[in-house]
Amino acid sequence: MRFKLFQTFTNYMDAHIVFGRFQDVGIRCWLKDENIVTINPIWTQATGGIKLMVAEDQVEEAQNLIAEFIEEKRARFRCPVCESGNIEYISTNRKPANWFSVLFGFLLTSYAIPLQIWHCFQCNAEFEEPKEVVSG
Repeated sequence: MRFKLFQTFTNYMDAHIVFGRFQDVGIRCWLKDENIVTINPIWTQATGGIKLMVAEDQVEEAQNLIAEFIEEKRARFRCPVCESGNIEYISTNRKPANWFSVLFGFLLTSYAIPLQIWHCFQCNAEFEEPKEVVSG
């Protein structure tokens, strides 16, 4: 059976969420370079992150499922400024605390832990928590 690179992740939590959801619906997949990135996060960029490998004959099914996940997330979480669902949880270099984290990390440990924040790609607002849409 042949596998194809489907998506890459910079952290193991996101990788395992998608991996688990794929396995739940019967998509044959596995995570490549997971151990390297988990044990030594500074090597994430060097290895290209955690790679989700999907069976070649199930790539289209996996793409449809990912599109559904994105729609679910956009329907559930919104930007508190403009109400857009086009938001992501990203690393930011705009906060001074992030620069202190990098400096502290390189001086005292083997890697820096970047601070993350929610970013709206519609209005470019950055915020700590998204607005959660309550359905019902």
